[in-house]
Amino acid sequence: MTFAELDLNGTYTYADYLKWTFEERLEIIKGKIFPMSAPARIHQRISSNLFGEIYLYLRDKKCEVYSAPFDVRLTPLKKNKSDKVHTIVQPDICVICDLDKLDDKGCVGAPDLMIEILSPGNTRKEMKEKYEVYEENGVKEYWLVEPQDKCVFVYVLNEAGKYIGLQPVTDEDILISTTLPDLQIDLSRVFDN
Repeated sequence: MTFAELDLNGTYTYADYLKWTFEERLEIIKGKIFPMSAPARIHQRISSNLFGEIYLYLRDKKCEVYSAPFDVRLTPLKKNKSDKVHTIVQPDICVICDLDKLDDKGCVGAPDLMIEILSPGNTRKEMKEKYEVYEENGVKEYWLVEPQDKCVFVYVLNEAGKYIGLQPVTDEDILISTTLPDLQIDLSRVFDN
């Protein structure tokens, strides 16, 4: 099967995803296909800068950090009628502290921290579809990075399982994680061109 032969209005599972051999990258969110485009240079630079800061912080700690392409298979905490995985995402960066969630194909279950960098064309997916599925699956902390305005929107899961938006942080601020104790990132270095 080629990418062009996929029914973009169809519903797909992880079993389908494993069969595909085409080169186009995509994500499946709640069974629906979302094609991925090649990221711009600024996207990659910000991703590299953030990854580097987190990697250095996690040295000698039990958590691990991964960057795209890296499959995260999510199954809602509130089980539905089907046990099949219908959401496979490739976050720009994710941190997993429960290493039992890792296998040779990626991560099964919610990472502790997910980071998505907004690009033209992916804003709705990152701010709506992924926000909802990350919240539903129990991702403790979700960062949306806005390269144009040089700011980060941080969402933290509360005890009721709902995201609470914190005050946005800009390139003049230090980003402090609530999920990873002592992780502080000088955003001036992240957004440095």
